Amino acid sequence: MKLTCNKNQLCEAINNVSKAIAVKSTIKALEGIKVQLKNSRLYLTGYDLEIGINTDFEVESDSSGEFIINARLFNEIIRKMPTDNILIEVEKNYTVSITGGSTQYTIAATSAEEYPKTPEFNESESFTIPQATLKNMILQTIFAVATNNTKPILTGELFEVENNTFSVVAIDGYRLAVRKESISTDKNYKLIIPAKALNEVAKLLKEDEELNCEIQMSKKHVIFEISGYHVISRLLEGEFHNYKGSIPTTSVTEVIVKTKDLINTLERASLLINERIKSHIKCTFENNSIKINCSTTLGKINDEIKADITGPAVTIGFNNKYILDPLKSIEDDEIKLLMNSSRLPLKINPLKGEDFTFLVLPVRLNDE
Repeated sequence: MKLTCNKNQLCEAINNVSKAIAVKSTIKALEGIKVQLKNSRLYLTGYDLEIGINTDFEVESDSSGEFIINARLFNEIIRKMPTDNILIEVEKNYTVSITGGSTQYTIAATSAEEYPKTPEFNESESFTIPQATLKNMILQTIFAVATNNTKPILTGELFEVENNTFSVVAIDGYRLAVRKESISTDKNYKLIIPAKALNEVAKLLKEDEELNCEIQMSKKHVIFEISGYHVISRLLEGEFHNYKGSIPTTSVTEVIVKTKDLINTLERASLLINERIKSHIKCTFENNSIKINCSTTLGKINDEIKADITGPAVTIGFNNKYILDPLKSIEDDEIKLLMNSSRLPLKINPLKGEDFTFLVLPVRLNDE
């Protein structure tokens, strides 16, 4: 087996598929990259039985074969090669020779016979969405995915297509994030995808509205086709939380505020909070201003910013991270904050429409 390929193209492919390699596995083969050469195309696969990433590209070769190689070592060798073109030769005993100019490495590989097959999609449903849109939808919600396994279903995000609307939903018990976009399809879909897979999908997605991502799904798996890469993930099984019933439809107090102003004042208050010194941030909404207070053993802060407020005054407390995470994901210059009382969730929406909805649970203030 012998091939010549471009250094940068190979290095990028190795780096991306390596994200799906198992760190430790009872199946030793899954700890490496599967490399397959067929019809002048080189196929690279990483797979840990939960998530798989594969890609292929054209190389110069008239041979075929396959093997498994250590991903970290393979990546470092290719990255440090002094030439743009790389020659790779594999002997029958899986000894791999990698040559670039006067530099030559000889390393050991193994047979690919024990490498599990990735799921096949013979009969699947699919829809298409611009890559930049999907990237934005994931990044604006994934912070709200549960990080513990108390409720495994909440360690993933709900992808729901209904009535020509595509919704991505995450909830961790303290906050809820919903991101919506119109989509052209007459089908309805509902699938729950692990956050681990979506993090890797987001890294591969380009910020280009002219590039599309096709999402295919079967009963147990989903596949994202992204600019020459395929990300395959198992689906989480079970019923997702009834998030629609959790979102308030009315409010008594409405606040319109500049997003950056609110982020800045909350970050100033957060300087007094860390992992060892925990405290809430107290927010008072009244008289067209938002007053921010925080007091810890490090010190205290009193701050104030302007806002347009309609309705009765509200004083409410928040965990600083839970309120800042959704705010930092918002690209709008101004946002709408909607409240019903100091003990009910804060709702965050754009000034017009509901392209995004965030709910943040308040914390009990010491004087309540």
